[in-house]
Amino acid sequence: QVQLVESGGGLVQAGGSLRLSCAASGRTFSTYGMGWFRQAPGKEREFVASITSNGVDTVYADSVKGRFTISRNNAENTVSLQMNSLKPEDTAVYRCAARAVLHNSYDYWGQGTQVTVSS
Repeated sequence: QVQLVESGGGLVQAGGSLRLSCAASGRTFSTYGMGWFRQAPGKEREFVASITSNGVDTVYADSVKGRFTISRNNAENTVSLQMNSLKPEDTAVYRCAARAVLHNSYDYWGQGTQVTVSS
């Protein structure tokens, strides 16, 4: 069982930066792949970025590539999303998720944190 709690959201002007954090409970955090997803009002949830359990490999959505960076600290049970050059279209609720090894879908989800980018 893994519990996830996001923090770091807020209101920022276009071109600014935010850093989201996701704190995980449980002693097996290092065995989970982690991902960030977002959902804007009236839109479907979309994938933002993911990182493997050992932190070696990352994947990004094309819309955030070059602007966002996902990282993790297995000693502290955290995963972060550094967001730079933010755009109004990045406005959404951002949620982190955990996926067990060999699972095709994410098993655990956080409640989310709101990110609002003003133009």
